[in-house]
Amino acid sequence: MELISQTAVDGRPGPAAAPTYPTLEGVDLADIFRFTKGQPFADFARMRREAPVMWHAEPFGGPGFWAVTRHEDVMRVNGDPETFSSQKGGILMSMGPPDKRHALLFRATMDTMINLDAPHHLQLRREHMPYFTAGYLRGLTEKVRGEVTRLLDEMEPLLAGGAEVDMVERFSSILPLFTLCEILGVPAEDRGRFLRWMHYLERAQDLAVQQAMAPITPTLELMQFVADFNENIEEMFDYGRTMLLKRWEDPRADLMTAIARAQVDGDLLADEYLDGSWLLIVFAGNDTTRNTLSGAMKLLTEFPEQKQRLIDDPSLLPGAVDEFIRMVSPVIYMRRTATRDVEVAGQPIREGEKVVMYYGSANRDPEVFADPDRLDVTRANAGKHVAFGYGPHTCLGKRVAQIQLEEAYRQILARFPDLEWTGSMEVAANNFVHAISKLGVRRA
Repeated sequence: MELISQTAVDGRPGPAAAPTYPTLEGVDLADIFRFTKGQPFADFARMRREAPVMWHAEPFGGPGFWAVTRHEDVMRVNGDPETFSSQKGGILMSMGPPDKRHALLFRATMDTMINLDAPHHLQLRREHMPYFTAGYLRGLTEKVRGEVTRLLDEMEPLLAGGAEVDMVERFSSILPLFTLCEILGVPAEDRGRFLRWMHYLERAQDLAVQQAMAPITPTLELMQFVADFNENIEEMFDYGRTMLLKRWEDPRADLMTAIARAQVDGDLLADEYLDGSWLLIVFAGNDTTRNTLSGAMKLLTEFPEQKQRLIDDPSLLPGAVDEFIRMVSPVIYMRRTATRDVEVAGQPIREGEKVVMYYGSANRDPEVFADPDRLDVTRANAGKHVAFGYGPHTCLGKRVAQIQLEEAYRQILARFPDLEWTGSMEVAANNFVHAISKLGVRRA
């Protein structure tokens, strides 16, 4: 199986065909620092109305891309992997300038299952699927329930005096980490490392942009951060390789063993794909659930009448979880590369050009979701959101995320019905995931 990191290209410069829709002034989806204020939902609304398939330029000499924002068109692109490839260029908006890439991190982000097209993608999915069966998930749910209780027990004395507590630090960052480590079979004494690694992974895009902005004055602070970043990334991959080797030699009933022993076309995965599998499971299995846990608290504070409905009727929670995920949309976008000339919403797209689907926009498309910017815990079609993707690349772990969100808010609303967001929040500079790094909460 060829290495994507050696064959992928960062898209054909465009647009080769005349744009059907205008490029809207003031819309800049490549500026990661704009996303520290949250997703640009107002810009998305303009794009859906005026330029649903919009040509978007890129900084640092990038080739540019087509930004797709309507639910119908995002579904179309996601559902046609033969025309819109994950493998030709990966899933990230940009591969970055070659001389500015972090060699190990770049290779691992490319050589991974999520970037593969058929038939190899499906073969690897089948290797992982036994760990997401209904029977396995029932046992996992019990463990999640216990961890939620433990975390809320620790928060209770801090909240008792009316103090503000960082929900990310005390709850949202820990629960997904616990669940991920249970699935992987990571020893309890090693789990604290994952929090540190996630911090640096979320800052990777910020660092890459800073290094690409030449000339830049290398302050002592930046130099120390770069050194710490490199040390932690190396440590993360070294740990993954060690654990995967242990599982190869001593298999157990966990996902780590499935990764270590996975085969494609009868051959074991190359080391490069093992690194990629490790990075994918660490990041995807942790980050998105964490941000939805925090984002849901913000939403329930902004829509107190919806919160009260859940308190009064906890049976609404399963549907409410889909509504939380729809509104937060923790994965902001996914990229594909056109394999042939094609047309989307009347816009000709040429072979080799990049197409970026904005999940946060699709999930607030009024053509699908009535009054889309309002939280509605009884929304009948909340499950039509595309936050987990659609088609062959639908997230394998989506049920795990739903279990954590449902159990977390079942207990939070029962024990702390007066818990609310204080208005204090920090979001990392990242336009790929809505990365909430701090969220203040207190009891009213």
